[in-house]
Amino acid sequence: MKPVAQLLPLNHPEHFYRGGERIAALRGGSVEEGARRPEEWIASMTPMTSRPDQGFSRLADGALLRDAIAADPDGWLGKEHVARYGASTELLVKLLDPAQRLPVHLHPDRAFARQHLGLPHGKTEAWIVLEVDEGARVRLGFAAPMRMADVRAMVDGGDSDGLMESLRTRAVRPGDAVLVPAGVPHSVDPGIFLLELQEPTDLSILLEAEGMAVDVPRDGHLGLGFDVALEALRLDPIADLDALITRPHAVDPGRLADLMPAAAGPYFRAHLSADDSGPSVAAGFAVVVGTAGSGRLVPAHGDPLPLGRGDAAVVPFAAGDWRLDGPVEAVVCRPPLPEDNRPPLAEHDRPPLPEETPEPRPEETPQRLAEEA
Repeated sequence: MKPVAQLLPLNHPEHFYRGGERIAALRGGSVEEGARRPEEWIASMTPMTSRPDQGFSRLADGALLRDAIAADPDGWLGKEHVARYGASTELLVKLLDPAQRLPVHLHPDRAFARQHLGLPHGKTEAWIVLEVDEGARVRLGFAAPMRMADVRAMVDGGDSDGLMESLRTRAVRPGDAVLVPAGVPHSVDPGIFLLELQEPTDLSILLEAEGMAVDVPRDGHLGLGFDVALEALRLDPIADLDALITRPHAVDPGRLADLMPAAAGPYFRAHLSADDSGPSVAAGFAVVVGTAGSGRLVPAHGDPLPLGRGDAAVVPFAAGDWRLDGPVEAVVCRPPLPEDNRPPLAEHDRPPLPEETPEPRPEETPQRLAEEA
């Protein structure tokens, strides 16, 4: 039997930091007060580093997605994708709802992961902002050039305040997409609800984790020790942070809106389909998350699938071209095109950071954000 488009059940594992109420409200279900379920792993073939038996998504019939793809990689992913990547979706999608700020942390790039962990993927990621509480911000990259000795002293000393103060802050709005290149230290305030696309790994190097249920000296360095793990850290600031952020724009009827900065291309793609635009999406593996309204996902092959706010669907290559029908808005998450990630992969181990130094940027205020809108 050919694979078909289908809704995915909730996959809401326990983690080391608190959160998850907005995920439960969006996707259905409930979390206890103070629960540590701040992430949903959607269409995941990736195990959690801390709990290798957790993280895997199941299909509507209870089968593991990874097993279904292994049994029919061409039907799920398409021959061209399989020829380039094998039976890997090349993608992990998450919902993130932190009730406490994320620790200051970073992710290794592909070259580091190959050399030190024997893995083909690092963890470049991107955030699509769904909701933002007043005053909540993201922190991305150091605000000034850093010396490794100074960073190491803060890590060894458990200086959470110093590490937080070293990062550049940025206000975000619903609809913003933020590319987070591997190696860049970052943190997210509580009250920011995100849809995240990332390479299919669970590789994080923690610089601190104040108030969280994790032992940073023991577990923060991927088992490598900080002497090695911190080789993955980018010490220089991002010259032009604006180049890594896209903001929402009008969707032309019959077209998909591209949500990602251009540098995301070798890693993943994300598009917005909204309000009866009904654009056709080319055949290929996709993860579709409904963000507003209700309608149907109509594939060329297989039955139409009801889709509304809070639904997460997986679409296999075998479904053919497909479109959304009705007043439904959804984010369409897809792996990179094979031709956008041609060998050697080492050429794309890190998204390039902008090299031009921008003019000094005044601190963002609600008034200034309103003027930019």
